[in-house]
Amino acid sequence: MTDASLAPRALYEEVAERLRQRIFRRELEPGSWIDELKIAEEYGISRTPLREALKVLAAEGLVTMKVRRGAYVTEVSEKDLADVYHLLALLESDAAGVVASRAEPAALEALQALHAELEAAAGDRDRFFAINERFHMRVLELAENRWRQQMVTDLRKVMKLNRHNSLFKSGRIDESLAEHRAIMAALLAGNAPLTMQRMQEHFQHGLEAAT
Repeated sequence: MTDASLAPRALYEEVAERLRQRIFRRELEPGSWIDELKIAEEYGISRTPLREALKVLAAEGLVTMKVRRGAYVTEVSEKDLADVYHLLALLESDAAGVVASRAEPAALEALQALHAELEAAAGDRDRFFAINERFHMRVLELAENRWRQQMVTDLRKVMKLNRHNSLFKSGRIDESLAEHRAIMAALLAGNAPLTMQRMQEHFQHGLEAAT
C-alpha cells in the first residue's frame, strides 16, 4: 500500500475531526444545515472527502442525514439525553466497580492526581470539563474492556452536543466535585458496590442538571 493510497483516508478523517470540534464549540449549532459547498471551499477540498467525513459524523450521531436536504447537526431531545445518560451510568458504573475491585495502588494514585487537577480547575469551566472527561476515560481504561470503552466514547460524543449545559447550572461544579470525592473515596476503599452506586448517582445528578 502506497502513501498515495492512504492520503484520502487521512484527509476525510482530518475533516471529520475539524467539523467535530466545530460542533462541540457550537460554531455549528444543533439543528443547523451544513453547507457542503461553503465548507469545501473554506477547507480547499473537493466535496468527496467532506461527504466521507459527514458519514463518519453521522455514524457517531453528531450529524443527521436527511434525504434530498443534506446534512444537519443533530438536535438532542430530552429523551435522547436521558437515554445517553442512562447507558453511560450503566457502563461507567460497571467499569468503576471493576476498578475498585482490582486496581493496583499506582493506578489509584494516578486517579487521585487527576482528581486533584479537577479540584484545581473548579474556576475554569472549559478546563474542568476536559479534566472531568479524562478522569472518566481513565477509569474505563483501567477496567480494560475495549468494547465498553468504545461504546462510552461514542455516547460521550453525543452528550457533548449538550456540552457544558449542566455545568452552567448554579452550583453544579461544586456538586460534581463532591460526587467525584465520593467516587474516589469508594475506589480507595476497594468497595465495588459503593463505587458503582456513587457513579450511578453522579450520572443521575448530571442528567437532572442538564435537563
